[in-house]
Amino acid sequence: MPDTLLVVAKQPIPGQTKTRLCPPLSPGQSADLYECFLRDTLDVMRKVPNVHRVVCYLPDDARDYFYRLAPEMDLTRQHGESLGERLDHLLTEALAGGSPRVVVMDSDSPTLPAEYITQAFDQLTDSDVVLGPTQDGGYYLIGMKRPQPLLLRQVQMSTSHVLADTLALAQASNLVVSLLPAWYDIDTIDDLLRLDSEINGSSMNGSAPATRRWLAHTDWRNSKA
Repeated sequence: MPDTLLVVAKQPIPGQTKTRLCPPLSPGQSADLYECFLRDTLDVMRKVPNVHRVVCYLPDDARDYFYRLAPEMDLTRQHGESLGERLDHLLTEALAGGSPRVVVMDSDSPTLPAEYITQAFDQLTDSDVVLGPTQDGGYYLIGMKRPQPLLLRQVQMSTSHVLADTLALAQASNLVVSLLPAWYDIDTIDDLLRLDSEINGSSMNGSAPATRRWLAHTDWRNSKA
């Protein structure tokens, strides 16, 4: 059984997707932009070699939508009330299915280098847990070799101290943790402005083509949301 790479994703729905970007984006624009994030994230996943790729989706009726986006990937519905519960369920299920190493990533980091994900699997050879820190205090990726429900269910997600709390629990549990290079996800307009300023830079090397096109051809800065 190969290693497994999971991505947590939601079907874009105006008024329910990336609402912290509204304004200046309209609800429809934020949903369209997130679909670009999804397309680019799936392309990043495709660049990671020798893994089983799975899209973990919400809401319950979104299977057909994600099948159209990634027909070659497996699909599974997320289960659980909180994000921590859903992550624990996904990781535990994949490990129970025989994958020796499992990594789950977000779908809000369209320029994330695929090399970081490859590093995550490599670092799990000698570590119990691997985390990809975001610059807002969370993480864009978590991976493990054995279920670690404490790290997911006992941490309040979507706060500025998610990473710190997770590391503290891991230390208390005597787990060996590796950290990947920091990256950023797109939650706020400041994040989007940073992405827009960086995405055409030479360091990005043509990454995130769907997001790049949307930013270039949409008058998102002057939206009357």
